[in-house]
Amino acid sequence: MEQIIAQLVAGAVGGNAAGAGLKNLSLGTMGNTITGLIGGLGGGQILGMLTGGAAAAGDAATGTDMSGLVAQLVGGGAGGAVLTAIIGFVKNKMAG
Repeated sequence: MEQIIAQLVAGAVGGNAAGAGLKNLSLGTMGNTITGLIGGLGGGQILGMLTGGAAAAGDAATGTDMSGLVAQLVGGGAGGAVLTAIIGFVKNKMAG
């Protein structure tokens, strides 16, 4: 459950960072946040599959795998930023 929350939060941050950095692709604060949440969840899940699901396994000693959590944060942030940029690009192209 912690991994999903980390993916969502990182995705929202990544989406808003992409919107702030790429003003022409921004969807507004709410649009950036929503697309970031979706992209963060997707990006974190994809990264988890590529790394062999290390984050899901957890650490037996502490109950948390910090390297897996960091990977989920990175994947979520990147996924949120990428999806926000893609949706912003498509929106701009459809607008003319």
